[in-house]
Parts: sequence; C-alpha cells; structure tokens
Amino acid sequence: MSRIDAKFAELRAAGKKAFVAYIMAGDPDYDTGLEVMKGLPDAGVDIVELGLPFTDPMADGPTIQLAGQRALEGGQTLQKTLDYARTFRETDQSTPIVLMGYYNPIYSRGVDRFLAEAKEAGIDGLIIVDLPPEEDSELCLPAQAAGLNFIRLATPTTDDKRLPKVLQNTSGFVYYVSVTGITGAAAAQAGDVGPEVARIKSATDLPVIVGFGIKTPEASEAIAKVADGAVVGSAIVERIGAGDSVADVLGFVASLAEGAHRA
Repeated sequence: MSRIDAKFAELRAAGKKAFVAYIMAGDPDYDTGLEVMKGLPDAGVDIVELGLPFTDPMADGPTIQLAGQRALEGGQTLQKTLDYARTFRETDQSTPIVLMGYYNPIYSRGVDRFLAEAKEAGIDGLIIVDLPPEEDSELCLPAQAAGLNFIRLATPTTDDKRLPKVLQNTSGFVYYVSVTGITGAAAAQAGDVGPEVARIKSATDLPVIVGFGIKTPEASEAIAKVADGAVVGSAIVERIGAGDSVADVLGFVASLAEGAHRA
C-alpha cells in the first residue's frame, strides 16, 4: 500500500475528507519554501503537492507562474526539488508527497534516472499535466512500475467517452479540475462540481479530489462535502508571494484544512 492509499484509508476510518495543499518548490526562496513545506502536516495538510518550477507552465495562472519564475530565478532545479522531499522525509515518513509539474524537466533528466531518484527521495506520486493518456508509455507506466502513483486530471470537458481513457492507468486518486481554464482563474462552485464528481466516482473506486478555484475555508468545506477532498494552491502561493511570514502562511493553511475536515 502506497502512502497515498494509506492516507485515504486513514481518513476514511476517521470519517474525514482530505485536504491537499500545493506549494511551489523554491518559492520565495529555497529555505523559506522548505520551512513552509515542513510545517504543512502540523497545519492539517493530508497530502503535500509540490510544484516543480518550469519556464512554460501552460496550465497555471499568473500567481503560480510568478511563483515558478521566482523559484527559477532563485536557482531552484529538479535536483533541489527532490532535495526538498529528501529533507522533508527526515522528520515525516507518513505524509504523502505528490510532485506536480511538466514533462520537460523529467525528460531532460532521463525517465529512468528521475524515477529512481524520486522514489529514493520519498516522492509518492506524480501529476504531469502535459502528458495525456495516449503517452502513458513515456512516464505513467514506468512510474507505476517504479512504485509511484500516477495521478490524472479530469476536467469539465472530460465527457463520458473520454473518461475511461483518463481513468486508465490512473492510481492514488483522481484530480478533478473544477473550472475550465487555468489555476486561480475562477471560483469553484460546489453545485457544479458535485454532479461531476459523482459521475467520475461511478466509473472508478479511486478517491476524487477537487482543485482549482478554492480560495477560502468556506469554499474548502463546500467542495470537500461533494468530493473526497479539496486542493488549494493559488490562494496559498499568493500569500507566499506577498511576503507573508511562514507562520501566517501556515495559519491560513490551517484554516483551509479545518474547512475541508469539517465537511
């Protein structure tokens, strides 16, 4: 059983929904970003989504694009991002880490080398937004063979014909993108999300977690009520980018986690 599977089993046993927090590795600088990451579990985060900075993040809105630029300008690399996970694992062996990003840095490093290093560093799953199911042989299947979950995105435009293809070879959980567009662009609406989550759950036993457009504890609670959990990224990253202290960022994260856990 992977850390992700174990976490969802633990949450189900406790009657709780999951709260997932996204941060960009190396933002606003290496040490501060790592301090935030290490504080996430105590703030109530069930799964850490760690952004891998990339120069052309086509799914990301301005907030996360700027975070990636800050990280890259500060010297963040794929190696340093894996070092984040390695350092995190020195004090936390149970909280799952999902690396979210784009294929180019992985391809450049070499898939086999990357997967071996990611597994050794303590990464549990991958969300690689620019690799569709038709490219499963590139990374998805090798990742699963290496013991990493490969988590796929489903969107409002994923119709019943496309959904089985999206779910094929997906593991860990399904990430439902609540809005059509980029991260941080619009507010997620539970009334719209609920029927879509139900449709996906009718086709898979995997948990369905909803992200994009969740910015407040109230929204986190509302979305978690109609799904297996909520993901917040841009609202957290925005506070990091604004220069909020680590304590203030983690306090905000805690309020979001409490919202999801109330659901």
